[in-house]
Amino acid sequence: MKKKVYTAFICLCCAVVSLFAQERVVELTNPNESCTSIAAGKLATTDGSVMTSQTCDGTSRTWMEVVPAQNWSDTAKLDLYWDLRHTESKNDRLGVKLKGSIPQVPYTFAYLNTGYPCMNEKQLAMGETTIVGRKELRNPKGLFHIEDLQGIALQRCSTAREAVLLMGRLAEQYGYRDGGECLTVADKRELWFFEITGAGSEDMGALWVARRIPDDHVTVSANTPRISDVDFGDKDNYMYSEGLKEKARKLGYWDGKEPFKFWKVIHETGKKPFTIRDFFVLKTLAPSLNLTMDMEELPLSVKPEQNVSLADMNRLLRETYEGTEWDMTKDMMVTKKIKDKDGTERDTIYKSPLAQNWMTNDMFEFLNAQRGEKKIEKQRTISVVWCAYSFVIQCRDWLPDEVGGVCWWSEDNPGESPRVPLFAGMT
Repeated sequence: MKKKVYTAFICLCCAVVSLFAQERVVELTNPNESCTSIAAGKLATTDGSVMTSQTCDGTSRTWMEVVPAQNWSDTAKLDLYWDLRHTESKNDRLGVKLKGSIPQVPYTFAYLNTGYPCMNEKQLAMGETTIVGRKELRNPKGLFHIEDLQGIALQRCSTAREAVLLMGRLAEQYGYRDGGECLTVADKRELWFFEITGAGSEDMGALWVARRIPDDHVTVSANTPRISDVDFGDKDNYMYSEGLKEKARKLGYWDGKEPFKFWKVIHETGKKPFTIRDFFVLKTLAPSLNLTMDMEELPLSVKPEQNVSLADMNRLLRETYEGTEWDMTKDMMVTKKIKDKDGTERDTIYKSPLAQNWMTNDMFEFLNAQRGEKKIEKQRTISVVWCAYSFVIQCRDWLPDEVGGVCWWSEDNPGESPRVPLFAGMT
């Protein structure tokens, strides 16, 4: 009898798991709690490399593959599928649907295909972070998600400038269905900051702006639109979608008179264009600027007071603000009544062993519940327990492409995991 009950229980569990898999949960985390990307120009790093990075915080897949370079026929098509980012393996097609196709090009480069494709054989690299933006700008009829655009650009482009322009034009032509996204796009010479969102449910196009980051600067994106004033006359340092000003005015997000700040166009009204992560990184690297959380906006990039090394980038991705004024645990004390030997009760204040900077929301709420009215504000740290993977990529123009591009890869929480080098030339 017990065996039959046990067997039935196992079958029930399997059925539930199967049902859950068929109804694939696309995102389990708040988009505002998702990825962080830090990037640096070649004159801002200690070795002269251009660097970008990403913590992929959420439910993205952790398996990866190298998609080889390939020649294609004149009639070849590139098929685009829905939800590849949440597959369990290369051949997993559960919940995956064909979205459409576009013409293929005669030759495509090899690239490292991760949850968000990140590097190709020509030392073109990308870090990603979801910036959400206005919900009403999303268009479910569009063809592309951001990871689609990344993969296509890595197959077809060898420079950051080419990649930005291609992604923007493809989104305008075929439609962009994703939420607001930011890419820090690097090659062995330049670094670009690219933000894109839909153009509304009635427009199959996209609203996007890209700004070149100065070679001696470092930048960061952490789930919030950050590009401010757009210089439409500076073609060397800015790129943007066709008819951007006209569309923004038609949608009612720009009056045509005030300075054109892109973050104001695509960001939800009343929200600031930076988070504590943006602030912490910029303040850490350029303390003399005296940046504060009270500012209306922060600079998109800063010149670091000391050039940034690979170790510095890794350290920032591990950051939990421990030992700073934003350390969540510094005041997280719990009061407990204990009895002395004579039976007298007294309050003892101690730091709970649960109090640490990688607490889950449940742990945090549990500790706060014991504090009464003296609640601790939860800070969004850079290193989090729900990170799927992270990387730092270096693009180095003094080395052959095969070894010049290197992705320092880490699975899971970047604060607890080692990094391994994956080179641009690996097969």
